[in-house]
Amino acid sequence: MKKINGLIVAFVIAYVLISVLATTYLTKQGQGQESSYKVEINRLMEDIRVSANYEDRMVNGYVYVKEVKFLTMEQAQDTAIFNTFLLSKNGMAYQIEPLVINDAQKGYVRFNYRRQFDTKGLLIRFELILTGVFIIVLVILLYLRQNIIKPFTRFSSVPYELAKGRFKGEIEESKNHFLGKFLWGIGMLKDQLDSSKRKELKLEKEKKMMLLSISHDIKTPLNNIKLYAKALEEQVYTTEEEQLHAAHQIGERTVEIENFVSEIVKTSSEDILNIEVQSGEFYLENLVKLIRASYEGRCALSHLQLSIGEYENKLIKGDMDRAYEVVENIMENAWKYGDGRQISISFYEEDYCQLIRIHNSGEPVSTQDFNHLFDSFFRGSNTEGKDGSGLGLYICQQIMRKMNGEIFAEVKADGMDFVLVFAE
Repeated sequence: MKKINGLIVAFVIAYVLISVLATTYLTKQGQGQESSYKVEINRLMEDIRVSANYEDRMVNGYVYVKEVKFLTMEQAQDTAIFNTFLLSKNGMAYQIEPLVINDAQKGYVRFNYRRQFDTKGLLIRFELILTGVFIIVLVILLYLRQNIIKPFTRFSSVPYELAKGRFKGEIEESKNHFLGKFLWGIGMLKDQLDSSKRKELKLEKEKKMMLLSISHDIKTPLNNIKLYAKALEEQVYTTEEEQLHAAHQIGERTVEIENFVSEIVKTSSEDILNIEVQSGEFYLENLVKLIRASYEGRCALSHLQLSIGEYENKLIKGDMDRAYEVVENIMENAWKYGDGRQISISFYEEDYCQLIRIHNSGEPVSTQDFNHLFDSFFRGSNTEGKDGSGLGLYICQQIMRKMNGEIFAEVKADGMDFVLVFAE
């Protein structure tokens, strides 16, 4: 805010300085011109007195004076002639001097001269233009200050506070169309963060309760296993039948523990799957625009060839934001695990479905890894030293299925293909 205020003050000072300097300059130019044309008139008067040539004539070789006209004393007695003598000609300025020779007035001499520029008029026009420009720019600066910078300053700390989790207030709505969408987005972000935090706390509580419950439940079969194992170790059971019974009981209790572990894994997976998908429709072109905007510049900077094929702008069923999230995950995987040479995206139809094939060049995954690509928390052998959670493709699959679509992978000789299937 201080910077825009300083800019406005600097602009006002600059206007005053320019106005003063321009006025001073034009005034000096006018004064210099006035003395110049008077010098020419004095020189011509002296020449006329010496030559006693009283005829009207055009003047050559002079910068300002262009014409000399004479009026004798007899002609001056005629009012009509005298008035004509006084009329301006072709917009030129004039100066009339009495012609006196040997103390006798012979008549009048009129010098028609052309100003190089009208100092006063030019000064007025310049001031009007300068003032007009000043008012327009000042209004723009004040408008920006009042309607954009000042409102934005009020919310400049909100993203930081949201990132720290300290913002508890409400985002004020604004009718300002410049900030309306920004504030709407910030409000949505705040609500999303609040919802995520509440959901996270709820899940954390449920997990703790579940772990406490399972921990309690698992103690019984675990203690039984320990007792049977110790009995077998100390040869408490002497008959083969008793030993087989103890081994069977250990197996039964092991199955119970495995069931508890499966329940933990299942519950963890359900937490991950809490993905909301909006039922709707979107045009394929809008999805392609998002891909281009995100990756064309990035690929160009990295000298990676991005090829996007031809397509028809079909209406596709699903959630465009989630569909882009799927494409984004695959593109990021291609970026991380490909060889950095080429990513190509092609479009085609099959069985009334829109298919999007994303191919990246590089070494394909092994057969063993391929069978687990869409498993949660699975990371292949080619992920060593690279960041990741092993959830990207798993989430992609769940999103596509929630949109009544599908995703599958294909191993190619020169890389990997991922195919997205959307219902039309």
